[in-house]
Amino acid sequence: MVRLYVNVDHVATLRQQRGTRYPDPVTAAVLCELGGADGITVHLREDRRHIQDRDVRVLRETVRGVLNLEMAATDEMLRIAREVKPDFCTLVPEKREERTTEGGLAVTPGGAVERVARALAEAGIGVSLFIDPEVRVVEASARLGVGTVELHTGDYCLAPARGPEAARQLQRLELAARAAGDAGLRLGAGHGLDYDNLGPVASLPGLEELNIGHGLVARAVMLGMRGAVEELRAIIDRASKVGP
Repeated sequence: MVRLYVNVDHVATLRQQRGTRYPDPVTAAVLCELGGADGITVHLREDRRHIQDRDVRVLRETVRGVLNLEMAATDEMLRIAREVKPDFCTLVPEKREERTTEGGLAVTPGGAVERVARALAEAGIGVSLFIDPEVRVVEASARLGVGTVELHTGDYCLAPARGPEAARQLQRLELAARAAGDAGLRLGAGHGLDYDNLGPVASLPGLEELNIGHGLVARAVMLGMRGAVEELRAIIDRASKVGP
């Protein structure tokens, strides 16, 4: 069965927009696990635009399934990961000006990615690399000694649905998935997935885990709005009956 890891970054994005204490990504994580999620993913960015250091530490104490920390391959993030000890870390590329992660890692021997990956493994933390769905990148990742790769599904998700480009991007994903299996790597996928485009990706050969965030959080806003209004309406009605 494919595991679902829910990324709660965008719950924190909403909180940071107003500088409030709510909505709390930790509370969201609890609800996700109650709903059947196998784990929680958060990306602690260098600019702290959404998830904060405290969130990661509290999540480490409360998440009952897997805690996956997405992070850049930097000394600061390595220090935090060693202190918090998530179940595993996914190394991702990070640019300050980007709205969200725009592509996969540049996987080259002897660079920061290999150095940080080895340091995490030595600390007993599982390591995944977020990579473009290319056979050569999968093979390069295997040479670095990591246990898992997560295929970047963004190009597939941006392609017009059920068109030739979507088919081409899905084929890229399938070839990369088979290469991961041949290399003995555990396989994940994520980025841009939602309720409409998820099916073909969930069927990739050898897929073990999916990371889904924005599409799920956006859906939750819509599915939960009526209940939130009804609850607030009831509070107002009760208060107005009591009077001053």
